[in-house]
Amino acid sequence: MNREIFVVKKTCMIMGLTVFLISLVSAQSIIFGPQLGYYKAQDADHGTYTGGLALRLKLMSVLSVEASINSRQEKYANGALTVRSLPMMITGLIYPYPIVYGAMGFGWYNVAFHYDQSRLPLFADETTQKFGLHFGGGLELPLSSLLTLIGDFRYVFLNYDLKAIPGSGDIKNNFTVITLGILFNV
Repeated sequence: MNREIFVVKKTCMIMGLTVFLISLVSAQSIIFGPQLGYYKAQDADHGTYTGGLALRLKLMSVLSVEASINSRQEKYANGALTVRSLPMMITGLIYPYPIVYGAMGFGWYNVAFHYDQSRLPLFADETTQKFGLHFGGGLELPLSSLLTLIGDFRYVFLNYDLKAIPGSGDIKNNFTVITLGILFNV
């Protein structure tokens, strides 16, 4: 069963990257730049900030593809566990109106679990990869012929396996993220 899941995940990633690369060649316009955000995993100790880069390829007036990479970190169990990840996401954007879009996609997360050894000495740090899905929507406002302001809200389905920590079997870590970005028209 795990092998089949691995094959499905790998196939989705390859298909998504293929669509993105084909989109790069046929894009009507390209915008690229930094984005900042705030996110809160469901049972994390606190919400926190994230930052990264986004690249959007406008394929048609109603369809775009976005690739983004961000850095994020959250703490669980009153700081006993710190989870750091580097999400790489591919998102399809559909524009029902020129500045309003719906978003749906997937992400690959390189995840590092760091256990506070003074509180959890029996647990070793580990790094793994995780696959997640997301959906949401937002606004894309052209500020000039060179700059575009983006703002969106996304919900991400990404359940880490935290069963190793006693009492953590019920911890939920799907998250919501709000991002703002200034993208440059290329």
